[in-house]
Amino acid sequence: MLTRVNTYTNVTYKDDPTIFAWELMNEPECPSDPTGNKLQAWIQEMAFHVKSIDPDHLLEVGTEGFYGPSSPARLQANPNTYAGKVGTDFIRNHRALGIDFASVHIYPDTWFAHTTMSGATLEAQLQFVRSWMQAHIADAENVLDMPVVFTEFGVSTKARSTFNATSRDQFIQTVYGELLSSTRRGGAGAGGLLWQVFPEGTDYMDDGYGVVLPWEAVTAGIMSAHSQKLQIFNARCAWSCRWGCKKREQSEDSDLLLFSD
Repeated sequence: MLTRVNTYTNVTYKDDPTIFAWELMNEPECPSDPTGNKLQAWIQEMAFHVKSIDPDHLLEVGTEGFYGPSSPARLQANPNTYAGKVGTDFIRNHRALGIDFASVHIYPDTWFAHTTMSGATLEAQLQFVRSWMQAHIADAENVLDMPVVFTEFGVSTKARSTFNATSRDQFIQTVYGELLSSTRRGGAGAGGLLWQVFPEGTDYMDDGYGVVLPWEAVTAGIMSAHSQKLQIFNARCAWSCRWGCKKREQSEDSDLLLFSD
């Protein structure tokens, strides 16, 4: 991938400025080694390899964000006990040389299935989302000293799910609310990518997580408003400002504009 030349632009991928970052693997796990040593060795080897070919692009692991043996006090933040035994380790994985920002996923309905939380109410699941995000944002700031991107977040609206279109919007607003709270204080919460937005005509691939924005006016409005709030904040911040600038110059009026629903 790194050395492939784009057929249309004739630009090698490693030299392409339109690519934001590389991901080592989507949701890597190694349940055969719950200590995490095997996966950690792979991450270290692959991160070095990628950076040796392409030192210019950002790099992330692609993990779901489950806590592991290196942070026993955080194991209770996981959605279930199994998550702490799949060979991933959020803190340790992101200390590998060459990793530029942390990656975390959010799937409360899937993670709670077949656990004691399988019948959890909507509010219980939303509260988990808040605590999950707050834990990772805090650790990204105070332990890892890097931004964290919630590179996938979504819920299914298929049968037997806690969520329908309306409650899914509540979920999306909850995620955006935590991100905006981090943005307000110059925190490490650096963004969220909804899984998944479909253009019209491709909805036949929808597995329950799809959002076709022309058909979902409320959802589209929520996403648009979030983008506008981020744009307002970023427009007030100097280009030289890093994610941890702890900017505090906002007036009460701008706070209300930026963070009101």
